[in-house]
Amino acid sequence: MSAWTPSDLPDLTGTTAIVTGANSGIGLATALELARHGARVTVASRDPSRGRSAVGDIQRAARGADVHYAELDLADLSSVRAFAATVDRVDLLINNAGIGMIPRGQTRDGFELQFGTNHLGHFALTGLLLPRLLASSSPRVITVSSDAHKVGKLDFDDLGLERGYGKMSSYGRSKLANLLFTLELQRRAARAGSSLVSVATHPGATATNFFTLGPLQPLLRLFLNSPEDGALPSLYAAASPDIRGGEYLGPKAKRLTPSRTATDEALARRLWEVSTELTGVRFQEFAYN
Repeated sequence: MSAWTPSDLPDLTGTTAIVTGANSGIGLATALELARHGARVTVASRDPSRGRSAVGDIQRAARGADVHYAELDLADLSSVRAFAATVDRVDLLINNAGIGMIPRGQTRDGFELQFGTNHLGHFALTGLLLPRLLASSSPRVITVSSDAHKVGKLDFDDLGLERGYGKMSSYGRSKLANLLFTLELQRRAARAGSSLVSVATHPGATATNFFTLGPLQPLLRLFLNSPEDGALPSLYAAASPDIRGGEYLGPKAKRLTPSRTATDEALARRLWEVSTELTGVRFQEFAYN
């Protein structure tokens, strides 16, 4: 699908979309194109100043855009719950926000920061919004993962990484969790007879605030995707009629093959159960008997 561009997006009038981490980078580029094509878009971000600034940027770039800001901190489950309580409708949820390659830290609830933010925050958000998603005629959940998932490993006896922390290994673990969640969500939706479509994407190495490149930053950015290119897989997954649940899309909307670990159904089911216990969020409509 290398020839596909955001101009191929259909008219999204009547579609309500939430994009997490939409205050900058890939999330902002995603939100802009959705709004430009008629969707009502919520810019969900933990930083009110940057979030409202992003809304202004979108409104200037797309006259008449129906877009607004809402505060959401994925590293704080109370914030996730508060945000979800304000949502009365959603057709399209794009779990885009993410952190990576950072020093060891913890979420407000005491989880390892990358795993807690990238996976548990989005797991909880999706579960809390599930009743509203299922009220839509064609609900979609797009979760941004990464090919870094291939270096990820899950040790359920050491989710806090007390036995050893690495910036990249922790990031890879969180992205593996994103893919396991995406595929398990699709399996559960299919088992329940739901029309919900769950898709994962890999934006490729992209020139955003996600990367801190030091003095070589101006040079290295020449070799990275633009945020607009990085948003392409999510946009294609969000609106293309050709999408099937459980797909994994990469740069230029190319279909990718997840690692064998990412397709391990037993591992995905255990992660789901552990995530339910840790967050207290249950997907009642998609629970296994």
